[in-house]
Amino acid sequence: MTSREIRASFLSYFERHGHRVVPSSSLVPHEDPTLLFTNAGMNQFKDVFLGREARDYTRAATTQKCMRVSGKHNDLDNVGPSSRHHTFFEMLGNFSFGDYFKREAIPFAWTLLTEVWKLPADRLHATVFKGESGIPRDEEAFDTWRQFLPIEQIGELGTADNFWQMGETGPCGRCSEIYYFRAELPCAEDAAGRRCQGLECSCGRYTEIWNNVFMEFDRQPDGTLNRLPAPSIDTGMGLERVTAVLQGKLSNYDTDLFTPLLRAIGERTKTIHRGTMDPKDVSMRVVADHMRAMTFLIADGVVPSNEKRGYVLRKIMRRAMRHGKRLGATDPMLHSLADTVIGEFGDAYPELRAGRDAIVQVIRSEEERFDAVLTGGLPRLDEVLDRAASGNGIVPGDAAFRLYDTYGVPEDFIVDMIEDRKLTLDREGFTRAMEGQKEKGRAKSAFKGGPQASAWTASEDIEQQLTTVGENVFRGYDLVSLNTQVVALFDADHRGTSELPSGSSGFVALAETPFYLESGGQVSDGGTITGPEGEADVTAVLRVPNWPRLHAVRVRKGVLRPRDLVTADVAATVRDATRRNHTATHLLHTALRQVLGPHVKQSGSLVAPERLRFDFVHFSAILPEQLREIERIVNEQILQNTPVLTEVKATQEAMASGAMALFGEKYGDRVRVVSIPGFSLELCGGTHVRATGDIGLFAILSESGVAAGVRRIEAITGLESLRAFQRDRDELARASALLNTRPGELAVRLGALQEETRKLTRELQQARMKAAMTSGGSSGNADQPVEFAGIKLVAREVSGLDKDGLRALVDRHRDQIKSGVVVLAAPGDGKVSVVVGVTPDLAKKVPAGQVVKQLAPIVGGGGGGRPDFAEAGGKDASKIGEMLAASRSVIEKMLAQ
Repeated sequence: MTSREIRASFLSYFERHGHRVVPSSSLVPHEDPTLLFTNAGMNQFKDVFLGREARDYTRAATTQKCMRVSGKHNDLDNVGPSSRHHTFFEMLGNFSFGDYFKREAIPFAWTLLTEVWKLPADRLHATVFKGESGIPRDEEAFDTWRQFLPIEQIGELGTADNFWQMGETGPCGRCSEIYYFRAELPCAEDAAGRRCQGLECSCGRYTEIWNNVFMEFDRQPDGTLNRLPAPSIDTGMGLERVTAVLQGKLSNYDTDLFTPLLRAIGERTKTIHRGTMDPKDVSMRVVADHMRAMTFLIADGVVPSNEKRGYVLRKIMRRAMRHGKRLGATDPMLHSLADTVIGEFGDAYPELRAGRDAIVQVIRSEEERFDAVLTGGLPRLDEVLDRAASGNGIVPGDAAFRLYDTYGVPEDFIVDMIEDRKLTLDREGFTRAMEGQKEKGRAKSAFKGGPQASAWTASEDIEQQLTTVGENVFRGYDLVSLNTQVVALFDADHRGTSELPSGSSGFVALAETPFYLESGGQVSDGGTITGPEGEADVTAVLRVPNWPRLHAVRVRKGVLRPRDLVTADVAATVRDATRRNHTATHLLHTALRQVLGPHVKQSGSLVAPERLRFDFVHFSAILPEQLREIERIVNEQILQNTPVLTEVKATQEAMASGAMALFGEKYGDRVRVVSIPGFSLELCGGTHVRATGDIGLFAILSESGVAAGVRRIEAITGLESLRAFQRDRDELARASALLNTRPGELAVRLGALQEETRKLTRELQQARMKAAMTSGGSSGNADQPVEFAGIKLVAREVSGLDKDGLRALVDRHRDQIKSGVVVLAAPGDGKVSVVVGVTPDLAKKVPAGQVVKQLAPIVGGGGGGRPDFAEAGGKDASKIGEMLAASRSVIEKMLAQ
């Protein structure tokens, strides 16, 4: 069977058994701060397992994109030397949400493996949880397996192997792993005359292919295991491993999931993958694995950067580039491999084909950036290695880490260079510097557990009321004001309270609410809550799992109490301004795709009352004429006053109709589809105008880059755009009056003034240079060179010259003295500019760069440059005389060497 057939066979098997085939979720988890990347098939069902979300099915099957490059599940260092570890992989999984459990899940697995895929039963082994850490042995799983396997093919392992959890907290449970025995693999124990240790042996003969997790618990931050609302099933089977088993391959890289890519790498580097531990084979496997990872990550909206997910992507990409260079690649080649990945996986994951141009461009851009890193970092690495070679032969760990952290030179590249020079790296110092940086990163990291319901203190009956009301209380799509009831009150410290008096701050839970909760880039609403005895301003809206949204309030007068019948009023003018900006982002998104190309993909947004911000994948600055065209298209749609339609559809139906999914949004089985007929169709849970004409004028304020391959547009609409127009018109009128010209002729007038200024500046510069050459400068010294050791030295202070003037003056002095050194210093704005020029005949003996490096510290600065010319800056103008006096001794020492 091919890998495509295996993937399809798995899904169709479970579909026949009543499972809903659910598309893979993004590699970027939605609103889950505990995860950097999706690392298991169950991630997208986490809230279903916890009982926070209901679906219209109780059985599901997926083939899920996964990344394991951080935290507990980190396979990065094993990639290359290992034949079965990957950063990116596909996880086949079947799930039950309170439907079937162990006695059905195990037979499902057994039948697929032995009857559908025809694996020999005598090669299959299973494990169950043996009982450990206060958790009992899994008797039910053991008894179920005894129906299919003899007792000698059932192992019992502990927490490390047979208890699964996604992260430090969340759904977890005992599990049963299925192994495939490969007698053809060697075992070191056998070779040494001892017995193979079986399932616990490190020989690899027992290949784990499927893990059936019996979800029973929800682990709390303190380690407590709470029972889940209903026992559920979560299974995971790596497609790469089971494909190797079904295709009779000992290495995942010998399957058709990798061979086309390895062949393409070989064509570009003139190498052949032979499946050995030879360095070239290892490098080919690294490149192949990392190509898949980067392609899928970029398709899901991740771009290289220096933090969080972007940092991991950049690390993976640069590791692949480093191994590409080991294979002999001198020019960027990874971007040319993207089409191979897309061709192999594009049918199963359409987002790859849709994002093809973006993927290629981002990889190419990062390859060019990496070459620039090496160009800039290698000279610094050479300096560090030269110092070590002339000293004790040990490269300081902090210096090596600085090259890695600041200049981006890969660690293995640094290590290779050190070994080539027969030097030694201070590993302890490097690790210490690395840990110090990680500590800083951890202190700033946003990837920590989010607020839990336990952070809010409420009585048992109030918590029951809150849970009964639940999260689905938003009525703001149709209303900005409604009569509702207070369900519960909390004080500023999140403790339940019986009242919020005047002047106090706290939180209000309502039975229904018109207030929008920040999501999808749109900010929360503000407004008021008015009761029979009090009135409060709503300043923010918060989410607590399983509860109705909480309104952060400041009580302006009177008092609010539980069960009060209140009127909740959204600030209508603010909501209207926000709606204008939100609908405008949909128009902008489509306009960008029309002008720049279909590779444009949203990667972030902010929708606030006063402005909108839209981040998107693109690879260069947008030209002024392109911005004007984008602005024109949006305003043309506004002038057409097209009705904005919203409807709720099944997610798969909406996606099939061509609706675009937005970055950072989580979609259940039913979604809101927002359309501007004939122009835009997107999945969106935000609030929008009734018709495009409500937006008013749309104006782009700025366009900029925020990361490699990501651009940002900021824009305004409605009254904000009117205010901007009036402000700019008044400023233009004032400028025209000052320059005594009409607004339409302002650019011409400014151009003439600039040219006149440039002419006068040149004349002033020339006059100052002439004065400096003839008067001896501000120091008053005679403008005569000092002769010693057979050369001439001009060392003097000058004033009134900028850097260009100083350079020109150095050239004039060099022409005048024919053979010698020129040192000039110019004070200005409390600082010092220093330039050194050396005539060609002396450039090797007295390099200007070395001269300035020794002189600049005297005036509190530093610098460098070429052998014939160098410059520096300083902070202490009072030491200019001392520095000029020292120039002679510095030069004499160089001549004496």
